[in-house]
Amino acid sequence: MNVFDLFWKIANCLDMQVAVNSAVFDDTIRSITQLIFRNDAPVSVDLALVLGSPTPSSLMPAIELYHAGMTKRILISGKGRAENAEPEWQVYFDYARSNGVAPEDILIEKQATNTLENICFSAELIERHIGWESVARIALCCKPLHSRRAFLTGRRHLPSEVELVVLHPRDPSDIQPENWWQNETGITLVLGEMRKIAEYAQKGDLSIIPPRSRSVR
Repeated sequence: MNVFDLFWKIANCLDMQVAVNSAVFDDTIRSITQLIFRNDAPVSVDLALVLGSPTPSSLMPAIELYHAGMTKRILISGKGRAENAEPEWQVYFDYARSNGVAPEDILIEKQATNTLENICFSAELIERHIGWESVARIALCCKPLHSRRAFLTGRRHLPSEVELVVLHPRDPSDIQPENWWQNETGITLVLGEMRKIAEYAQKGDLSIIPPRSRSVR
């Protein structure tokens, strides 16, 4: 029996309200949720960096910051992996404009196809068009399921002196920390995300230990 089958059996036990080992199950759920999901309180930032995905809900926290006067710039990153579809950055740009964000307040990174590229290509764009001396705090805006991995990747590749906060949307169509274990899709995706964090940490693509002082300059 693999870990996915085992975890699904535990989930089914909870659905049947089996009391045996429920405390162990609850503790496991809390631990996995804390590992995978991160969502900080909204604060004023110098830049909201939005990581692209097939649907634009990741943009919602950045738009909320913008209209609250808590950021003046939004950077949209990502081409996406679909070959015959509209680029993710274009979908996000159109969505931002339709929600009242001025075009001159949007920066666009058009080439990234994964999280590492989102962060690294955006870092290069920030250095060219803004300058790191003008950036003390960044909000990483992404899907809930992606939030911990996005933070760890950002912490590995962005300047250590830049504070990172993570904001994810509350869109019910996204996998959410409150209920991911209640269906097989959520369990499969969350456990897959755990595997990705371990794999990419071993490759050096993300940091799971406190960063030393470094700079991308």
